[in-house]
Amino acid sequence: MRVRIRAPRPADEPMYAEAVRRSAEHIGRWNPVEPDGLPDLLDRQGVGLRTFLIEDLETGGLVGKCNVANIVMGRFRNGALGYDSYLPFAGTGRMTEGMRLVIDRCFADPADGGIGLHRLEINVQPDNDRSIALARRLGFRHEGFTPRMLFLDGAWRDHERFALTAEEWTPLIPE
Repeated sequence: MRVRIRAPRPADEPMYAEAVRRSAEHIGRWNPVEPDGLPDLLDRQGVGLRTFLIEDLETGGLVGKCNVANIVMGRFRNGALGYDSYLPFAGTGRMTEGMRLVIDRCFADPADGGIGLHRLEINVQPDNDRSIALARRLGFRHEGFTPRMLFLDGAWRDHERFALTAEEWTPLIPE
């Protein structure tokens, strides 16, 4: 692995803001560009939302961010992954590595530091070929199309829905 994942912290604000600004054109077509949004994101962390920063081990640079949102436990044990990759790391495979670590953490038992989910979803706008390719590379299967799913950039946007269950995932570190 060339990356590691960790929870964000207040000291990350300058690095986060710079990475988002540098990558605004890269991510802006698909997701909101909020370079000053880390404090709000930190305030919202809890049972229903966990955020992971993906860092390059060699440089310490911010490769990307992954939110595990809409976490529901009980009989459902489901969460939705949303992510942004940041320049200059986009296209280097580091985001894929980081997402593998995030998925591993999502499916791991809470006693082992995991979240204990059974199912993960990724919802991607149909024209976002790179994110669709990432979902497929990670082993997510296409489940369907959801019209007008999210309000982004002034309009309701359609999304393709992908999913993966714990049974379909091969842990990076076998139990």
